Amino acid sequence: MPIQATTPRIAVVGSANADLIMACAALPRRGETVTAADARWEAGGKGANQAVAAARLGARVAFVGCIGADALGERVRAGLVAEGIDVAALRAVPDRSTGVAAVVVDAQGDNVIVLAPGANAALGRDDVASAASHLRDADIVLCQLETPPAVVAAVLGVAAGGPAVWLNPAPAQPLPETWLARLDLIVPNQSELETLTGIDVRTRDGALRAANDLRGRGAATVVATLGADGALVLDAAGARFSAALRVDAVDTTGAGDCFIGALACARAAGRSLDAAVDFAHGAAALKVTRPGAQAALPTAAEVEAFVAARRSAR
Repeated sequence: MPIQATTPRIAVVGSANADLIMACAALPRRGETVTAADARWEAGGKGANQAVAAARLGARVAFVGCIGADALGERVRAGLVAEGIDVAALRAVPDRSTGVAAVVVDAQGDNVIVLAPGANAALGRDDVASAASHLRDADIVLCQLETPPAVVAAVLGVAAGGPAVWLNPAPAQPLPETWLARLDLIVPNQSELETLTGIDVRTRDGALRAANDLRGRGAATVVATLGADGALVLDAAGARFSAALRVDAVDTTGAGDCFIGALACARAAGRSLDAAVDFAHGAAALKVTRPGAQAALPTAAEVEAFVAARRSAR
């Protein structure tokens, strides 16, 4: 089944990085030096990852962000263009370097990440205002927190009465209370959900209490990703848990971004929220079976084939 009858329109406002990815047998402990078996540069950043995920799955995507006026920035821009993403609102900042993330991945696919935001920190209200037509033309606008919080506030202002605004509150940090009622959907992971609410979310009951806390404070819809335990969906129809697909993970880097890009693409294409969550599980499960972040993001045809093969193998 194709993901859409009409082309979903997604605008992403967020970070774009160059990722230095190193593979090693085990993650280093405090004070320990380990040897990487491999090192490579890839395009990354939560915003750019989500934009590429949505584009590969069939959406028409516009990206709003900042890169440095440097060689890494040009590589990032060229990568987005190669994915068919509109980069008219991607600004090169003369006095900043392109954001860089150092990603260390172990043999189980787990990772640790150190991020230097660079030009991402220069993204501001003026950039959002300049991109207003891109935002208003979208079905869904995706935001994250790897850029200044004022950017999200500006998006909420520009998009008021227009497209749905979704927030991936990552990296985890407290949010202005006024945002929750203005967001159409918030999609935290476990640690972000705990930071936002102060509630221990290591159990299903805890995750449900935390999601209810956000909804009680104004959030219309919460989709909380719970790693291997799947996702919790809470909206006006109530709460339900959605199981993740079990796979042997090779690299979990970017799995959450893949889930969010797929969720937005499927939702903008007209799928129900629950069907979109199922599709996003399939996309994220396929992604983690491959090394890399953006390089491992799947197409819609790949996701549909992957899910169909798993169904037939039952």
